[in-house]
Amino acid sequence: MSDCAARMDSEQRAPTESPAQAPRAARLWRAAALVPALVALAVALSPPLNHDVAALIAFTERWLAGEPLYTQLIDVNPPLIFLLNAIPAAIARATPLDGVAALQLCLVLLAVLCWRLTARLLSARAQGPVEAALLAALVPLACVISGYDFGQREWIMGLVAIPYAALAARRIEGPRVPLALALPVAVLATVGFALKPHFLGVPALVELLVLVRVGWRRAVTDPVPWTIALCLGLYAASIPLFFPQFFGFVLPLVWGNYLDLSVFTFWNVLLSEILGAMLLLLLLALTVALPPRSGALAQALVLAAAGAFLAAWVQHKGWTYHASPVLMLAPLAIAAAAGRRLDSALPLPRAARAAPALGALAAFAMFAYAARGGEAPWMQIWRPVIGQEYRLTQWLTREAYGQRILVLSPDIFPVYPALNYARSTSTLRTMTMWLLQGSYAACPESGARYRETWEMSRTEFFVFRTTAEDFAARPPSAVLLSRRTAIADCAGQPFDYVEYFSRHPLFAATFARYREAGELGVYRLFVREE
Repeated sequence: MSDCAARMDSEQRAPTESPAQAPRAARLWRAAALVPALVALAVALSPPLNHDVAALIAFTERWLAGEPLYTQLIDVNPPLIFLLNAIPAAIARATPLDGVAALQLCLVLLAVLCWRLTARLLSARAQGPVEAALLAALVPLACVISGYDFGQREWIMGLVAIPYAALAARRIEGPRVPLALALPVAVLATVGFALKPHFLGVPALVELLVLVRVGWRRAVTDPVPWTIALCLGLYAASIPLFFPQFFGFVLPLVWGNYLDLSVFTFWNVLLSEILGAMLLLLLLALTVALPPRSGALAQALVLAAAGAFLAAWVQHKGWTYHASPVLMLAPLAIAAAAGRRLDSALPLPRAARAAPALGALAAFAMFAYAARGGEAPWMQIWRPVIGQEYRLTQWLTREAYGQRILVLSPDIFPVYPALNYARSTSTLRTMTMWLLQGSYAACPESGARYRETWEMSRTEFFVFRTTAEDFAARPPSAVLLSRRTAIADCAGQPFDYVEYFSRHPLFAATFARYREAGELGVYRLFVREE
């Protein structure tokens, strides 16, 4: 008997799987497929909270406490993120939860909402068992895969893009989506896309896909793009009405002092460790998901990923959270395309049997890809051993728990989230000394280390004056001072914050009342003597 005949005879004699065994095995695989999502959620909620997320919720809490936004609180972000953060900040004021816990609760609820909306949109869509299993396993994982970047503005954008892409697929392939479902998904997506102007490339590419696939006659009667345009228009019109200082005061500061604070150029950022890896992932996803046979869902997801990549590229910072939406969306596009092709290639019974196991394997593979380098979950695991933020938190909790602190530092991390965990409040009008850093991008023409007041630009003089006046008007309990200033040496001398601001008599007189309480790394802490 030949080998081929022997194998066929063996397969015919092998005991077949009982009906009771097949569903049980499938349930076990489906349960296993959710394990990476649960682990990723635990990692996302574990300290440390992302530094930008921590700084934004801290600023929002100060805003709700009475400090006006864009006059007393100056930041580069448009107002929408502060309006969204007002929800957890208000919860923290009304409940025993602190700002961090209230924020994480809201973020988890948002992730669950986007997951369930996506599942509802996909449930009515025609899809084979492998595609359905892959998406059932990967969508909840994609919602929480960002790890340390959980809660970032890019994470929010990537999160809402998932149900938005599913809605786009339904608008192309059918069946028709009820307005009671389509319009809330469109509004939710618009909120995420409006967080930064860079994000608008995502709906632009996806709506272009819908237009090409359905034709302009159907597209112009579709309420979704009009809903998005209306919401964006109302938000843009509301900013000068309710936050006039953003356009009149903050944007010029951003344009002149923030945009060039980067180690990468527009082109070499593509070869950076973070964005370079995401570029390779995106190119793979485009190759697999963009062809028409891959289906509308894969196409919508991969174009959303492409729009997210463009948003990261134009910011040319090379930071992990800029690339986070690509990590969320590109694997989903690959999974949708691969699942569709496997469903067309395999006999239906075989595809149905293999689908649960394939879903679990895909989820573990996606989690393994995300857990690379020094990012999550490794930074959470090693936080008590090597975490700068952990040591600073312990120090501030011991020396200035719940106190007001003047922070003179160019870095958001590790100051945030250490201040949040110590329940301390920064008194500085900005999150860092970025305005001063931008003012000293070039050394003074006089050859001196610091400019005299009559030589200062309006921006530098504003920082010099308000920092000293605010410090003297309400002296905080402590001053956290960084030796690192991220300002180049001029006149053969390093930049020193205390020396710089002490040229103002109000700052010098007030700082004389403080004594040094200790040193940790580049940070020195001074406490006020009563």
